[in-house]
Amino acid sequence: MPEGSDLPRFRVTPRAAAQVAEIAQREGRPAAGLRVSVSAGGCSGFQYGFVLEDEAAEDDLVVEAGGTRVFIDPVSLDLLAGAELDWNEALIGAHFTVKNPQAASGCGCGVSFSVA
Repeated sequence: MPEGSDLPRFRVTPRAAAQVAEIAQREGRPAAGLRVSVSAGGCSGFQYGFVLEDEAAEDDLVVEAGGTRVFIDPVSLDLLAGAELDWNEALIGAHFTVKNPQAASGCGCGVSFSVA
């Protein structure tokens, strides 16, 4: 994403924010936030990771939405620029999804992707 761009770097939907809050409450860690990361792997080259954390790292981007926080490290942010975190409930299960404009393709599970 170009420096000085007015485009959002990363967005969290109200549905995803509510789910982060619910998970944190259920785990007995109501102040925790969700770390969203990207690592090498998965069937398409990169994969998303989601983990509850109590504090952000010093160099994280912290996105506050609906009273919750989402943490993204700088390396992952390069691959998540312009993306949106959402929560999806379907017959096959409920899970976080990332709508990523940088993903050139993805796999059927929705957890891994490739970039052009």
